[in-house]
Amino acid sequence: MVHNIFKGLGIALITPFLEDGSVDYKSLIRLVEYQLNNGADFFCILATTGETPTLTEDEKQKIKDLVVSVVGGKVPILVGCGGYNTSAIVEELSTRDLKGVDGILSVCPYYNKPSQEGLYQHFKAIAAATTLPVVLYNVPGRTGVNMKAETTVRLARDCQNIVAIKEASGNLEQVDEIIKNKPKDFDVISGDDALTFPMISCGAVGVISVIGNALPREFSKMIRLQMKGEYDGARKIHHRFTDLFSLLFVDGNPAGVKAMLHEMGYIQNVLRLPLVPTRISTLQRMSEIMKELKI
Repeated sequence: MVHNIFKGLGIALITPFLEDGSVDYKSLIRLVEYQLNNGADFFCILATTGETPTLTEDEKQKIKDLVVSVVGGKVPILVGCGGYNTSAIVEELSTRDLKGVDGILSVCPYYNKPSQEGLYQHFKAIAAATTLPVVLYNVPGRTGVNMKAETTVRLARDCQNIVAIKEASGNLEQVDEIIKNKPKDFDVISGDDALTFPMISCGAVGVISVIGNALPREFSKMIRLQMKGEYDGARKIHHRFTDLFSLLFVDGNPAGVKAMLHEMGYIQNVLRLPLVPTRISTLQRMSEIMKELKI
C-alpha cells in the first residue's frame, strides 16, 4: 500500500478575488507564504473552500501552477478531483496537468445518491485511473450520501493507492469504526475544524482545515501538542476557538474565513455567486472574538 504523506495541518485553500471578481493571484501568493511560514503541513487546493465550481479551467490551471511554484516541494499538495460522473473523472485524470501535485482528493458523488456498492465501484475506478495517492472525501451534509465505515475500509483494503479519507460526516462513532478496522497504512483525516480535537484523540492523523487559512500557527500548535500526547494544552486551544468554529460556517463556506482574512488584511472580502459575503452581524461577532483572542 502507498504510504500516506498528508498528515498534520492541511490547508483547504481559499481563492482570493479582486473587487471586479477576477482571481487575486498576488494575494494568493502572499497567503500561501503566510501559511507555509506558520505551520502548514500540506495544502488542499481547488476543492470546496476554493470555490472551485465557479472557476474557469484556465483559472484552475494558473492556481495549481502558482501554488506548486510557491510551495516549491516544501510540503505535499492535494488537488480536488471529483464529481458525480465516474467516467468523466477517469477521463480528467488521464488528461489533466497534475505536474507538481502529490495526490488527489475525491469527494463522494453528489446529487445522484449512489448506493454503497456504487460508491465502492466509483472510487475503485478512480484509484485505477491514477498512480497518485487518493484521499477519499466523505461529507454527507453536502453530497446527500454517507459513505459507511465498511465501504471505506473495503476500499482501503482493495485499492493500494487509496491512502486516507477526509471524514466530515460528523459521526464520531463512524470515525472510530473506520480507525478500528482500517489497514495499518490507511489514515483518517478530519474534515471538520470543530471535531479535529476529538478525532485526533480517536486516532486521526490531522485535518484539512478551513480556519487554518487564517490561523495556521494556532491550529497547528493544537495538532502538534496532541500528537505529542499533551492533551491538556491542546484542549485549551480547541476551547479558545469553539465560538469561531461555528461562526465560520453560519453563512456558508468560505464566507466566514474570507471575512476573517479580510479583517486581517490579507484579501478582499469577495466571493463568486451563488456565494455571498458573511452578514455584518456575523462579521462583527467574529471581530470581537478575534480581539478577545488577541489575533
